[in-house]
Amino acid sequence: MAITIDGKATAHKLRAEINTEVQKLVSEGTRPGLAVVLVGDNPASRVYVHMKEKACCDVGIFSDEHKLPAETGEKELLSLIESLNHDTRIHGILVQLPLPKHINEARVLEAISPEKDVDGFHPYNVGRLVLGKPTFQPCTPYGIMVLLKEYGIDLTGKEVVVVGRSNIVGKPVAFMCLQQHATVTICHTRTVDLPDKIARADVLIAAIGRPEAIPGAWIKKGAVVIDVGVNRIAEKKLVGDVEFEAAAERASYITPVPGGVGPMTITMLLQNTLLSAKISHAAKQNSQEEPS
Repeated sequence: MAITIDGKATAHKLRAEINTEVQKLVSEGTRPGLAVVLVGDNPASRVYVHMKEKACCDVGIFSDEHKLPAETGEKELLSLIESLNHDTRIHGILVQLPLPKHINEARVLEAISPEKDVDGFHPYNVGRLVLGKPTFQPCTPYGIMVLLKEYGIDLTGKEVVVVGRSNIVGKPVAFMCLQQHATVTICHTRTVDLPDKIARADVLIAAIGRPEAIPGAWIKKGAVVIDVGVNRIAEKKLVGDVEFEAAAERASYITPVPGGVGPMTITMLLQNTLLSAKISHAAKQNSQEEPS
């Protein structure tokens, strides 16, 4: 039976460490600040924004919320982002997705200053990630890598299979695994012989958003299973992309849904905001120390 990777416990531990670092930074004159922009009234987005606000409060980060009506124009939204780019109280800007259809999502994300792009979605930061340069890493893949490290799972030389090719999870986590010296295969809806490819995986990362689409019988014995999917089925039950019970019989480690990858995503958002604030604080200190 697989060892359950406890994302909730790991997130709790990390948030305590973030809180300590935030308080130290505050004592030195800088409070990290995160601006969250929500356009419209998407119920799931509302829940996520509330969770982010509470998480900020718990660790001492200043939370600046901007809730805009669904009919907000793209020009108005871009103007708000430009204002936040220049607001010295704000170290991270997050625009909650999805946006209403009349707004160009790519244009909005590219308007965020790369220095405040704590979601890691700006093309500049994506490029740095691909090149293996220091950058703000997308929060869910970042959380996955932290969990693997927390449980002592070394990717060197391992066969990693990523099922899903989204810009938010699939692609970035593949590059992160490459940087840890894994051999990576990215699969998707048009992949031929998907069961055979999954059966080769020493580490499987499932991120397709389809309830229990990957049967446990496909999992290699002793594999590590990271399930990113969060799918609501009958009676409001949450399940992942992998058939958990059957997979747990074959895997060595597995993330549950809920309580696996999910709690790590907001935690890494807090970590990125803290990092941005530290960079800003150091720059401010250096400018004050320079002779006039």
